[in-house]
Amino acid sequence: MPIHPFEGIVPIIDPTAFVHPDAVVIGDVQIGPESSVWPGAVIRGDVNPIRIGARSNIQDGSILHVSRATPQRPNGIPLLIGDDVIVGHHVNLHACTLQDHSMIGIGAIVLDGAVVEHSAMVGAGSLVAPGKRVTAGELWIGSPAKSLRPLSPEELEGIRATVESYRQLAKRYAQGR
Repeated sequence: MPIHPFEGIVPIIDPTAFVHPDAVVIGDVQIGPESSVWPGAVIRGDVNPIRIGARSNIQDGSILHVSRATPQRPNGIPLLIGDDVIVGHHVNLHACTLQDHSMIGIGAIVLDGAVVEHSAMVGAGSLVAPGKRVTAGELWIGSPAKSLRPLSPEELEGIRATVESYRQLAKRYAQGR
C-alpha cells in the first residue's frame, strides 16, 4: 500500500484500520482504530497534519489536504476528522474540521477553516465555503451550502448504520488479503 513519509514524518495507521492498497497516504497523517480508507483516496499531510479518528471512513476517490502557512494564518490549517465520520465518494476536504458522527455526501467540497459540527450532514455535490460552520444535527445543501432542515432521527440512525457497515466491510477486506 502506498504509504509515504514526507520530510521524515511517516503516517501513523492504527493496526486495526484498513487502508486499501490503491489509496495513497503521505506525511503527517494519523488514522485511528477501525477507520477505513478506500481505493483512489489521497490523504496528503505535507504542510500541516491530518488526523482521522476512530471508525471513520474515507471513501473511493476522495482527496484530503491541508492549508499552508500564510500571513493571515501563520500556522496554516490542519484537517481534523473526528470519530464515526462518513466521507462519501469523490469528496474534497481542504483544511477543515469534521466533528464526530458527521457525514459528507458524494462529491461534496468542504474548504479551509469550515467546521461540520457533530451529527451534521453535507448533501451530495454541496460546497461548504471557507470558514462556514455547518450546524450540529442539520442537513446543509447547495453551492454555497445552506441549512435546509434538521436531520430526522432516521437519518441520524442512518449515519450510525453506515459507519457500522463500513467498519464491517473493512474487516472483510482486511481478512481477504
